[in-house]
This record gives sequence, structure tokens and C-alpha cells, in this order.
Amino acid sequence: MISQHSRHCTVGLQALPSRIGQIRRIVSAQLRYWHLDPLVDRAALGVTELLTNVHRHAHPDKTCTVEIELVLDRLTVSVHDHDPHLPRLNDARPYDTGGRGLALIAALSESWGAHQQGEHGKVVWFTLPAPTAAPVTAVPVYGAETTGPFTGTMATAARPGADPDRLAEPLPAPPALSG
Repeated sequence: MISQHSRHCTVGLQALPSRIGQIRRIVSAQLRYWHLDPLVDRAALGVTELLTNVHRHAHPDKTCTVEIELVLDRLTVSVHDHDPHLPRLNDARPYDTGGRGLALIAALSESWGAHQQGEHGKVVWFTLPAPTAAPVTAVPVYGAETTGPFTGTMATAARPGADPDRLAEPLPAPPALSG
């Protein structure tokens, strides 16, 4: 279920290796749709690590739900599964081939955590700061001195480095058609 207004997306799945790549692509596409391109790589890596942990460790089954939600300036990515055992942050040694998933989540995120959900499950989540929107400035609408629907000012997003007090030069009039 995807709700554009609340910027919330939920996907249920079996955490199998073939599905993890699909969910990574779904999360990436959803973030691009929300114009959160700077968060795509970190969110995709984080959700991959959380789903890999479900695949490796969750019992009695691998059924889980991935949820991404943007509230104000914070993106939260969470994975809900049916295993009540909370994960722990391990001290992986330099040559270990596993056990670094939560350390990676901690390194790439602003915050992370896990909590039990009822008697038969848990939620593991992480947050990323969302990029701020371009500042909004008011600029006069072309022809604002006339009456009608095009009077007053309108809000526009300033381009980075643009002078908000300077309007673009008007286009020259098109050449007269001869005929």
C-alpha cells in the first residue's frame, strides 16, 4: 500500500534472497518518486541488511513487512518480523565474514533501534535525515500590474545559487511572419 499524501509505503514479503533484491529496487524507486534521491543508496543498503538478518535469523518463518515513512525531515525504514528475539550489535573481528549488519546500520543511519512487537515479533528500524527542500521565495507574476487571475505574487523554489531578487530576462518577441 502506497500513500503519496502521507509518504508512507508498506510491502509484505518472504525474506528470501531472490526477494531481497526486488524489495531493494522497490524502496529505491519509491524514494526517487518522492524526490529523495540522495537517500536511495543508504536506504537500499540498510533495508538489504535488515532483510538479510530476517533471512538468516528469524524463526518461525521468514515472513516480514518493510515499511518506509517520511515524516517532516526524517525517513524511517523498518522491518517487522515474527521472531521475538531482539538483535544485538556484535563486535565483529577483522576477518569475520558476517556479523557486521547492525554495525553497518549504525554507521549509515542517524539512529536505529529494535523493539518487541507483541509476544510474537519485533521491529528493527533506522532513520535517515531527509534533504531539505529549496527555499521558497515570492516573485512577481509576469503582468502582475493587470487585473485578472494573474495578479500578485507566486511562490517558487529558488535554484541553488540563484539571486532571489533578480528575475530572468524576458524572452525577445518572436519574429513577424511574412507572407
